[in-house]
Amino acid sequence: MALALALLPIIFGVINLRHIPRLQGTPPAGTLVSILIPARNEAANIAACLDAALASTGSAVEVVVMDDGSTDGTAEIVAGYAARDGRVRLVEAPHLPPGWTGKVHACARLAEQAQGTHLLFIDADVRLAPHAAAAMAAHAASNHIAMVSAVPRQIIRSLGEGLTVPFINFLLFSYLPFGGRAVHRKPSLAAACGQLVLVERLAYEAIGGHASIKGVLHDGIALARLFRERGHDTEIVDGAPLATCRMYENFAHAWGGFIKNAREGMATPVGLPIWTVLLAGAHIWPWALLPNIEAVVTILLMFALRAAVTWRSGEPWWTVPLHPLTVLVALAIQWTALVRSMLGLQAGWKGRAYPATKGI
Repeated sequence: MALALALLPIIFGVINLRHIPRLQGTPPAGTLVSILIPARNEAANIAACLDAALASTGSAVEVVVMDDGSTDGTAEIVAGYAARDGRVRLVEAPHLPPGWTGKVHACARLAEQAQGTHLLFIDADVRLAPHAAAAMAAHAASNHIAMVSAVPRQIIRSLGEGLTVPFINFLLFSYLPFGGRAVHRKPSLAAACGQLVLVERLAYEAIGGHASIKGVLHDGIALARLFRERGHDTEIVDGAPLATCRMYENFAHAWGGFIKNAREGMATPVGLPIWTVLLAGAHIWPWALLPNIEAVVTILLMFALRAAVTWRSGEPWWTVPLHPLTVLVALAIQWTALVRSMLGLQAGWKGRAYPATKGI
């Protein structure tokens, strides 16, 4: 049974690893990419983020940063860049209205300030490659895709990060049919990473933008599903060449970050038991069946798949032997999030608390 459960991610993984688009090219003349950065207490990150964004080539860009109530020096740093480079603008986020989450509200207000034909939403811890903005806009324009997203190459430096962060790409490549590609428009199979999202402006405005998902925490996947529900194509592309990101600095930070988003993903009363069987059955249970030969084969296949995903996503090789523990930690995060939600406990992030949410 464990071997049978392992065949599903192997099949999906082989197909998705072969077919995920790797972008290049430049967009049509007249394209302006607005790089939009919501920032709340990002003094440690924002300068490097701006340096990378301003080094963009292949397309005209503007960079708009929304200071969302920072209490550190974020606004002052951005103001210095704006004084030196006319492509940079600093705006201040209005008061957070009831029913909105902080990042979604900041993104909605940033879109209102943007002048571009394409809007590229990035987190302050993302470092764009010089060709990234142009390549994403070119892919969207040439393929008539309303939303292009990618998982940046994740910078992982601690054991806590190694036990948590690699699960993002592994889940995307190994368990999502069609890998979020535009060959399928089914909303439930949409995928996106909120760290790096480019949208075509007219399509974004036609669906109501971030205002249509104002209460969610996992904005990337909610926006992708909304685009597909309204008849637009969305696509996940290879993010390793496009950008880098260090999401978290330690295990506690990663745990809190993934708990925040879990209830809008896997952690639902119906879905999580199924996910537990799929993941534990293929990646954890075989270890209890050793030295059974089928268990040995299953373990070797799972490590081979994990190694292939790690190679394609550019993550550190030392995280591969941690794979069974990574799956175990991921399930622990999901079950913790579900229990917290059932108890009515709030989700918190960057000093804000939000009511327990239902899965989407």
